[in-house]
Amino acid sequence: MADISHDWQDESLEAKARWFRTLTPEERLEYLIEMTNLILENNPGIADRKYAEPLPEGVRVVKLP
Repeated sequence: MADISHDWQDESLEAKARWFRTLTPEERLEYLIEMTNLILENNPGIADRKYAEPLPEGVRVVKLP
């Protein structure tokens, strides 16, 4: 059973990534399906939107020291 935490550190992207890596591939897929269903349930028209376009210059990743 997972522990309950009220620490803001557990809400960081790094903490969420660590949690996600603990899931099996089946659990990851199930989570993706659940999130997709949640999004579509709350905003059914989102799948029809065509506003996302690739950046012509690509993506630059910047990491702070």
